[in-house]
Amino acid sequence: MDAYAEDAPQDAEGHPVVGSVGHDVPVELVWAAGARSVRLRGHPAWDRTRSATYLGSGLDVATASLFAGILHGAFGHLDAIVVSSDCDASQRLYYVMREIRRVEPEIGLPPVYLTDMLHLPRESTARYNVRRLEQFRQMLRTWFRVDPLDRLGEATALSARIVSLQRQFVSVARSEVLRVTGEQALAVFGAAQRLEPRRYAELLAALLAVLPGMPALEAPRLFLTGSSHDRPDVYRQIEEAGWLISGEDHDQGQLALQRRFPEDTPATAELLEVLARVYRDNGPTPQRASIERR
Repeated sequence: MDAYAEDAPQDAEGHPVVGSVGHDVPVELVWAAGARSVRLRGHPAWDRTRSATYLGSGLDVATASLFAGILHGAFGHLDAIVVSSDCDASQRLYYVMREIRRVEPEIGLPPVYLTDMLHLPRESTARYNVRRLEQFRQMLRTWFRVDPLDRLGEATALSARIVSLQRQFVSVARSEVLRVTGEQALAVFGAAQRLEPRRYAELLAALLAVLPGMPALEAPRLFLTGSSHDRPDVYRQIEEAGWLISGEDHDQGQLALQRRFPEDTPATAELLEVLARVYRDNGPTPQRASIERR
């Protein structure tokens, strides 16, 4: 197990922990159900031999490594795993885990669920997303015996506040004057996927209070495009070579700021419709958009 050691995301207050995979998991519903949502990530050093027996050799190394961590319990106890349908690799991982639960229950994988958010700029897409969100709401009710809709307004407002704070962070840290390295900015974005959301908002607000006083950084700037980065290794190597990463368009970094929430919290009856449009319009990702569009 030491070879698969990971900062296991256990909740100090005993709340359920839901592992998420991919860019499109509606974390607001998870929070409203009284659970923590923690985005799972692999590690380059993890042995992928066992995961390859299930996934084969056709999937990317990052997905295979993440699955290796799941199989070996690297993330501690997870009450459920929710996978978004954001790319082929995520979908295949979901179907493999679902089948393992069916034919090899002794492995002990937690319940798994696939969320399918579509992104075409059409009203029919929004209606489709509402149905998928309603199904996810019902699954969360089954798992945790609470109705997420009762607290979804609070959770949506908290998510909107986090995105607002992140935009402020970018405007101060990554404007005409760079005050953080790309690796540091990636850590700020990544913390949102692992910390309890209220705690994250508090810490980010504290960072914003001191950020304007931080010294300016001087080096040639570089914008990083393409595949998602859930660890800082590539950022570190680029910046050790004398560059500063001033932005990126992948979903572990600045692309997370594309979510647009209404200024006023909607009525309870409208919350799923609002959330359906937030995820429908969630910016172009490397998996589904050209470089030109991004």
